[in-house]
Amino acid sequence: MPEPMKAILVAGGHGSRLLPFTRYMHKAMLPLYRRPVIDFALGFIRRAGIQDITIIGNRFIGQIAQHVGVGLPGENIHYVIEEEPQGVAYALSLARPHVEGSRLMVYFSDNITTADLIEEVDMWKKSEDAPGCLLLGRSVDDPRAFGVGVFDENGKLTDIVEKPTNPPSNIAIGGIYLYDERFWDLLDEVSATESEGFSISDLNRIYIAMGDVHLKDLGDQEWLDCGTPDALLRAAELAKDGLLSPEPCNIRPGDPDPMGSE
Repeated sequence: MPEPMKAILVAGGHGSRLLPFTRYMHKAMLPLYRRPVIDFALGFIRRAGIQDITIIGNRFIGQIAQHVGVGLPGENIHYVIEEEPQGVAYALSLARPHVEGSRLMVYFSDNITTADLIEEVDMWKKSEDAPGCLLLGRSVDDPRAFGVGVFDENGKLTDIVEKPTNPPSNIAIGGIYLYDERFWDLLDEVSATESEGFSISDLNRIYIAMGDVHLKDLGDQEWLDCGTPDALLRAAELAKDGLLSPEPCNIRPGDPDPMGSE
């Protein structure tokens, strides 16, 4: 069996779509109702039962480290800095020393959802055979900004097209993934041939070709890319209505109740 399940929380990039708010603040530290965005990502990971988390951040990662600290009791939190964006493969490689050999959740921090992966992570932990890759899919009105699923006549996922001008379906593939212990070997393989334009979809295509991909349909669950002010506002409304939770999270003296009244 591999080592215990671990997570990589990718919080790099400059947050250009959120300027000027991100000029002096990490985008994951922007407020979302009562807590910063990163608490909702961490809450998702923690509720799935993962206690070893590596956070990749930009030059403002100190703000994240000051807020998250050493994490909750029993957790291992690691911080790595991506000083200049050099692509997804490079960013992920920064976390490699902390997670290699483990099955993984890879979470891109802009993604906020009311769904969970509690059952799926439990299956990933317990499977004696390498379980492959889990992708999250949801129906969107305009999928052109996402990786988009390609399906055969039987509804089987056969490919992913990244940000297509003419989408082959309306199923966008989300930014939270589960991978087995083959992740790094496959990442090395695909990034060697796609070094300039590598996207996570390139790796996912390998799992699809091997027949080792699972697609979870999010159905009516909300999924937001919180890289824009409008999406942040929508996510804040969901949190205020109790549909998004940052818990469990660090509560310090003077902090408001994450889900309660003032």
